[in-house]
Amino acid sequence: MKILLAGDSTVAACPSFEFPMSGWGAHLAPETYWWAAVHNYAKGGATTESFREEGLWHQLLHQAVQGDLVLIQFGHNDQKRDHLAARTGYAENLRRMVAEVRSKGGIPILCTSVERRHFELGVLQETLGEFPAVVRELGGEFGLEVIDLNTWTRALYQELGEEGSKELFFHFAPGEHAHWAGGLEDNTHFHEKGARMIAAHVAGQLESLGYGLASSLRTAASA
Repeated sequence: MKILLAGDSTVAACPSFEFPMSGWGAHLAPETYWWAAVHNYAKGGATTESFREEGLWHQLLHQAVQGDLVLIQFGHNDQKRDHLAARTGYAENLRRMVAEVRSKGGIPILCTSVERRHFELGVLQETLGEFPAVVRELGGEFGLEVIDLNTWTRALYQELGEEGSKELFFHFAPGEHAHWAGGLEDNTHFHEKGARMIAAHVAGQLESLGYGLASSLRTAASA
């Protein structure tokens, strides 16, 4: 079985010069390698539209076979483009992706976008508008499983607090990182630590849905 990932920079493997910046997809393989091989097609800056236009979706579908899982998480960049609004272009693009995965015999699983870390007066703000809600609605419309990373990451940041949650993100003071010599405070992109936590949660959600260890035990029992 394969797990094929479609998404933006919060899912993607980052270039080596950006280390330890990372998307969660880069750390999913250590959590699943004994039952599924991870193929991560996610790319920084990607939208549901550009992912197709740049040929990444075609590459992903070409690899998909019966029973493969296709995890899809977009929204951060769609949100910046008027024609990809949550209930119009974005939703239609996701519907098309779901149909195409199913046509290959794959199993589409939608993921709500991870939340940005944005506190105001100690209160975590919602930065993704209707995008998470639309993903949940599409799950109901198509009878799909949805991994609600937006709800989970919001709860995680709130549990850690405004200061504690900084450790999950890419924060460096001037002189601490060669590529960003002037320093960087990025509350969208994850430090490797945060990406690993999210990847472990995704793997746990897949197992709770009956994949992973559970499915391996069923296969062994029927052999």
